[in-house]
Amino acid sequence: MRLIDYLKDRHLFIGINIILFLLIAILMGIVRIGFGIILLVFVIWFSPIVVYIIIEYIKFKNYLNELINLNEQLDRKYLISEVIIEPNFIEGKIINNILKDTNRDMQENVKYYKNMQKEYQEYVETWVHEIKTPIASTMLIIENNEDIIPNNMKYELRKVEDYVEQALYYSRSNEVSQDYIVKRFNLEQTVRKVIKRNASDFINKKIAIDIENIKGEIHSDPKWVEFIINQIIGNSIKYLTTQNPKVTIYTTENENNTILIIKDNGVGINEKDLKKVFEKGFTGANGRIYAKSTGIGLYLCQKLCKKLGLRIKLTSKENEGTEVKIIFPLIKITK
Repeated sequence: MRLIDYLKDRHLFIGINIILFLLIAILMGIVRIGFGIILLVFVIWFSPIVVYIIIEYIKFKNYLNELINLNEQLDRKYLISEVIIEPNFIEGKIINNILKDTNRDMQENVKYYKNMQKEYQEYVETWVHEIKTPIASTMLIIENNEDIIPNNMKYELRKVEDYVEQALYYSRSNEVSQDYIVKRFNLEQTVRKVIKRNASDFINKKIAIDIENIKGEIHSDPKWVEFIINQIIGNSIKYLTTQNPKVTIYTTENENNTILIIKDNGVGINEKDLKKVFEKGFTGANGRIYAKSTGIGLYLCQKLCKKLGLRIKLTSKENEGTEVKIIFPLIKITK
C-alpha cells in the first residue's frame, strides 16, 4: 500500500481539519492575533494528526503486506486465516474474524458436498456391482444358446459391460489412492488378459494381433493398468476399418522406464483433433462417423495415468493408424 493511496483514502478527515483550521485562522486574523500565534496553533493542531497518520499508515501497511505475501505464497489460499499473525488493532481483528468465519463456512460447505459426492459414488459402485450379475447371466445364456441367439447380441451386451465398467472406474478416478495397490507384475500377462477379454471382437472383425515382443515387469496397480490398456485396445478395435486390420503391441525398455506401445492401422485421427483427444467428452470426427463414442475413454486413461504416476502419449495420422504409448517409470530397489 502506497502512502499516497492511504492519504487519498483519508482525504475527508484531512480536508475537514484543514477547513476548520482555515476558519479559525481567519477569525484569529480578524481579531488581529499575530502570525506567530497562528503558526503555533497550526503546529499544535497538525503535529498530532501527522504523527497519527504515519503510525496508522505503518500499521495498516504491515498488516496488508503480510496478507498479500501470504496470499501469494499459499497454495491453499483459504488457510490464510489460520497462519496470519493476530493483529493488535480492532480493524485487523475484525478482518481476521471474518476470514476465519468464511473459512469455517467454506469448510462446512465442502464437507457437505464431499458427503454428497461420496454417497453418489457409493450408489454408482453398488449399482455397477448389481448390474454385473444380470449381464454375466445374460452372457452365459447367449453362450449356451449361440445356435439360436444372434452373435451381434453378445457383441452389444459386451459394449454394455464395458460402459458399466467405465462408469465404475470413472466414479473411483478421483480417489485412486484409496483403491490403489502397487505391486510388481508381468506386463505381458496383463496384455494377454485384455486380448483374451476382447477375443470375440478380434475374431469377428478378423483383426490380426502381434504381441510377441512384450517384455518386462513393472510396479503399479495391475487392475487399473488392465483397465487403461483395455480402453486403448477397445478404441483400436472400434476404428479398424481397413481390409487387413492389425494391432501390434510391444515394449521398449530404457534405463528409467518401460514403454508399452499399442499400434493399429485404423482410420487414424486428423491433425486438428489430435490436441483434444484427451479432453473430457471430446469425440472428434471419427467418433461421430465410425462409432458412437462417449469421449470418456481416453480422458479417463490420462486421468488415471496421472494418478498412478504414469505417462500416456498418442500420435496418429489420418488413414494410416494410431499409436499410443504408456510410459511406466522403473522403480530401482536398493539393497
